[in-house]
Amino acid sequence: MEHIKTKIEDRILSIFLDRGKSNAIDTLLLKELIVTLETAQDNDSVQGIILIGKENFFSAGLDLITLYNYNEEQISEFWILFMETTTLLAAFPKPIVAAISGHSPAGGCVLALCCDYRIMAEGNFVIGLNEIPVGLIVPESIFLLYAFWIGKRHAYQNLLEGKLLSPVEAKAQGLVDEVVPANVLFNTATKKIKQITQLNQSTWQTSKLNFRKEIILKLRENRDETIQRILEQWWLPATRAILKSIIENLASKNTIK
Repeated sequence: MEHIKTKIEDRILSIFLDRGKSNAIDTLLLKELIVTLETAQDNDSVQGIILIGKENFFSAGLDLITLYNYNEEQISEFWILFMETTTLLAAFPKPIVAAISGHSPAGGCVLALCCDYRIMAEGNFVIGLNEIPVGLIVPESIFLLYAFWIGKRHAYQNLLEGKLLSPVEAKAQGLVDEVVPANVLFNTATKKIKQITQLNQSTWQTSKLNFRKEIILKLRENRDETIQRILEQWWLPATRAILKSIIENLASKNTIK
């Protein structure tokens, strides 16, 4: 695989996101993540999963530079895969701990929200959902997923403001469970996943899926309609203008560096 690296140790599968500097999400990364998760779900030797990024970036979210140039067929495939990945992660029966190694806005935050436990590295990082200021629609299912952890009031306000939180702010709101130095992030995640897998897994997994039933149903229902609304918004001139401005700003920063 090009953008996913894995290792299994003590029946724990570590999935390392490894796409460029910032782990920005494109079609291929989603395809590889789906295959990895589906294989792990059917593998009895895997009891739990750690999902981790790289130094300074868990995932910067969608690769807007690449996606902006997708044609209609390509962008449709991307959003189908993104919703499929989100549903698969959220409904994954085995425990998943997100080791948030740095920045995790937008799509990166969505991946982390699907996990059972989130541990974030200390530092000048941000996490949250900032889609609305970018001009992208946030489906009701993603709102429910966000609210599941931080409550509807915070989710409502954060989404409408496009608010991104520091690790300390994220912990205060319940978006992340622990904030630790980066050099102990993976070990802390390993310790946590092993604690969970020591519990009766039949009981744990059944309970997890029961508690998430509303979210899973919402992610699965009317998915075609949800994607269609996202696509309609994606091609609006106003949205394209915002995306182009963001891309030009990113290109300018890269040039300065």
